[in-house]
Amino acid sequence: MRLPRFLNTLTGRFLMLTIIFVMAAEIMIFVPSIARFREDFLLSRLERAQIASLALLANDSLDMDLEDELLANADVYNVVLRRNEIRQLVLSSPIPEQIYATYDLRDAPALELIRDATLTLMDPTNRVIRVIGDPVKQAGLLIEVTLPTEPMRNAMVEYGLRILMLSAVISLFTALLLFLAVRALIVHPIKRVVGAMTHYAQAPEDARRIISPSAKVYELREAETALCSMQTDLTTSLRQKERLAQLGSAVAKISHDLRNILTTAQLFSDRLEISQDPAVIRSAPKLMNSIQRAVNLCESTLAFGKAEEPSPTMSGVRVAELVGDVIEGERLSSGDADISFAEDVPATMVMRADAEQMHRVLSNLVRNARQALSTKRDGGEIGVAAREDESEWVLTVSDTGPGLPPKAREHLFQPFQGGARKGGFGLGLAIAAELVRGHGGKLLLERSDETGTVFGIHLPKGFVTDALPAHESSERENTKAGE
Repeated sequence: MRLPRFLNTLTGRFLMLTIIFVMAAEIMIFVPSIARFREDFLLSRLERAQIASLALLANDSLDMDLEDELLANADVYNVVLRRNEIRQLVLSSPIPEQIYATYDLRDAPALELIRDATLTLMDPTNRVIRVIGDPVKQAGLLIEVTLPTEPMRNAMVEYGLRILMLSAVISLFTALLLFLAVRALIVHPIKRVVGAMTHYAQAPEDARRIISPSAKVYELREAETALCSMQTDLTTSLRQKERLAQLGSAVAKISHDLRNILTTAQLFSDRLEISQDPAVIRSAPKLMNSIQRAVNLCESTLAFGKAEEPSPTMSGVRVAELVGDVIEGERLSSGDADISFAEDVPATMVMRADAEQMHRVLSNLVRNARQALSTKRDGGEIGVAAREDESEWVLTVSDTGPGLPPKAREHLFQPFQGGARKGGFGLGLAIAAELVRGHGGKLLLERSDETGTVFGIHLPKGFVTDALPAHESSERENTKAGE
């Protein structure tokens, strides 16, 4: 069942809750009040019966019609008055049925009165009950009457309806006052904040749309102040990002043109290698290295500035084949350097990943390891290992190099914050970390000291194919990727 739109608003729900709570409070008051009404009703009947009995005692010669009139006026069947330890039936009339229950109003507990009143309301049958109480003005030791319950119950129902009607009126009036108060003190300021947020969202770069805190309620003013601070920071950040984007576009254009210039200079500098001039022979390698670093910086800046890495296309990848391709390429690049390569990858291990992107990640890590070992005269070893458990695949790339310098560890995955080697720009690891995050995984520096460096690639398993062999799992994942 769909609620009306008004009841889905803050004021509408507050209004309904107010009515419910006030009615609940009135009901809690109603129960003892109806018990009090029943007690007063019975005490009034005892008082009437006492007056009728005193009238009879004052004149013993009253006829039967007058006695019946006295009983009818008291609304009782008979009256028993105890005076001087003598129990005397003063007035009597025929009782239509047996007495159903006896109620003693002398020092009756409150819970007992509430229970008796509740049972009277719930039982619509006309009963005959006996009521015992103390005479008024101490005109005797005890007075006892019998009477029907129907007049008493009717009076209680009428009284209860009046109480409920009064409670409903009080609830509605109270709810209306609270409704108006909530709208003025809470709803309108909240709507102002929401309106300010909507207005700001249309043009967040416009500082004129930032909210000015003006609420008088402390909590709302805190919210407006926090919103003002957030909008100010966001506007400043947007301006900064816009300028950085413009600067990045300019840098990309400059890098493109500069790369072309440097490429031309590199072609001409190649001719210097065949020169026999001793000064040229000494200067040419430094010049070549400087030009090569400049070209690498331009190419890396252009690649990073594009920020167009596609989402990974998941498929079953045989890890052993992937690692083998990477190591084979780096082994050729190492040339005559005394660097050995080691693999510790299960032959049947298959992981779910983008083969091309993971090849780039591993190539980057292995290349960094090879470049780190190239600074050592005695070479070293690069190892690639892989393992898996129920939750993830883990690939590690280790080397026996000198370890990363402190500056490289501090800004390891941040672009242009200092590379892991001299002349590097820190873009390779930043791009690798971004590709791994695209797989939902993490690229971590697990260890780096004088004995070497270890990087770990942690890829979570989206699902587990325990029931399939490795080759069948790979085929099924390739099929799903193609679909």
